[in-house]
Amino acid sequence: MAINPLEYVPLGDKKNSEFFETYRTRIYERRLSSGMEDLLTKIRAIVIQVERGDAMAYLCELYLMGPYRFTAGFTSSTHRVFVLTSRPEFPRLIVMEPLSSDYEDEITMFNRLYPLSAKQPNARYIGEIFHTQNTVETRKILESQKIRFNYHHETRNPFFTDSQIMFTFPSDYTSNRVGYCQLDFDDLKAFGFGEPFELDAADIDRLDKIVSFAEERGFDALLLGIDHMATRILAGEREDAILEFLTISNHYFWGAYNISEMNSSTNVTRNGYVDDDKHSPAKVFTANNTPSFVNSFENLPMPTEDFVRNYGRRMHHLAYEVADGDHRAGEKNVDYVVQTLMDKGVPFLAHVVGECLDDPNLKQIFSKHSKYSILISEYVERCHGYEGFFTKTNVSALTEAAGDDERYEHGNVFD
Repeated sequence: MAINPLEYVPLGDKKNSEFFETYRTRIYERRLSSGMEDLLTKIRAIVIQVERGDAMAYLCELYLMGPYRFTAGFTSSTHRVFVLTSRPEFPRLIVMEPLSSDYEDEITMFNRLYPLSAKQPNARYIGEIFHTQNTVETRKILESQKIRFNYHHETRNPFFTDSQIMFTFPSDYTSNRVGYCQLDFDDLKAFGFGEPFELDAADIDRLDKIVSFAEERGFDALLLGIDHMATRILAGEREDAILEFLTISNHYFWGAYNISEMNSSTNVTRNGYVDDDKHSPAKVFTANNTPSFVNSFENLPMPTEDFVRNYGRRMHHLAYEVADGDHRAGEKNVDYVVQTLMDKGVPFLAHVVGECLDDPNLKQIFSKHSKYSILISEYVERCHGYEGFFTKTNVSALTEAAGDDERYEHGNVFD
């Protein structure tokens, strides 16, 4: 074990309750005694769903903005499933698209509960898939700990019940799932995703043109893998959400920091078995420090809580790491990447924040929400070996910019 969670002392200034500290330790101990710690390795895939008809447009967006490329496609009774790959050691990206424009399942119902996600009722980050040594044993252990898994009568989508991946029921705290699979992701036909299909010539041509552009601009060397993924949750559910994820994964609680300017905290869990987070991305949980009804006394900023009220508990952004270096004199690689994307019409929420001078630091920026997945793409360049995920100044600026873009106007109230 690279990191022993029982010995590791979390970083940060966010104070956790006695309840959290007690059960964090007990969860680690139970993972060891139950065998879960020996079963799980790392995240092998990330799953996202888009609306009917949006898959190819979303693939074009992914091709331009990141390192993922189409590997294989499958058609099930309800969906087309697109599998994308970057480097072999990094997680796959799986995009699902309903076959019917009137498709509905539990995801549709979640999205329709909230004003800014109701317009795209099937677009949602689904969850991540961990490799396990034994799927049956993994489910047996977790179900004995009151973790619920999806069964056939609970969902229409066979991806969650008929493939060789076992998925948990959507979390009450994050609405994300976690899947477990013991198969090799290089043998996709064994997964039971459906009947294979090939992209048509017109779609291949669209994607090939983007690949050519990315290669001409050097993006293949600059845009690396997914570094971390951040879910936004309600203030009162922060500790429960983290402890639940520690229960169903092999991550450890790396640390938590207050972002006082935005009345929020950023809480990070990491996989202790990898020495590069791009091999198994960190999971970040962001929450308000005070719930909205109490904050009404204080009138502090609360963009994180407003996001949840407007979009629901869900994944907020995926962060790509940009290779550290200078593209031209006075221009860091992340500045070059962002400016190139902006010239191609990709909208961003603000300017790149952070400085990279002589000391370790990082530069970061948020794109606007994807109109296909509702996810923000973050770009992070770690300068001079910076080891963290953010600085307080950076994350405050990013959170404020996202909050300004995620407002919902209703009546005379402005969120």
